[in-house]
Amino acid sequence: MFTPAPWPADRLATIDDAAAAPVLVDARAPERFRGDVEPVDPRAGHVPGAVNLPVAGNTDDEGRFLPPDDLAARYAAAGVRPGVGAVVSCGSGVTACHDLLALERAGVHDARLWPGSWSQWSADPARPVVTGS
Repeated sequence: MFTPAPWPADRLATIDDAAAAPVLVDARAPERFRGDVEPVDPRAGHVPGAVNLPVAGNTDDEGRFLPPDDLAARYAAAGVRPGVGAVVSCGSGVTACHDLLALERAGVHDARLWPGSWSQWSADPARPVVTGS
């Protein structure tokens, strides 16, 4: 039986943690990451240095998570491995949780969630924004 529990505080990242992360994963759809469209936030684009790994790539055609080895290979290709200290983001921190579950399945148990994600970053005009791939 599943028993809900609060997310551990040490697994949450701040905006400054995200800016300094060895790997910052952005789980949003590619068109939002590139800045082609932005239906929610004040600015379009992504955090400099972020890698785009949309959550849709974590599942098969039936919507089930890929096998652990496939997920591990997907994330490793972007530099995410155990011990790296990856931070995962999206628009507002919700979709990033899907990536965190996929990372857990892949054996990466130390990735952190940045709850503020793109909404927090794009709302601060002092933070740089990158568009394109």
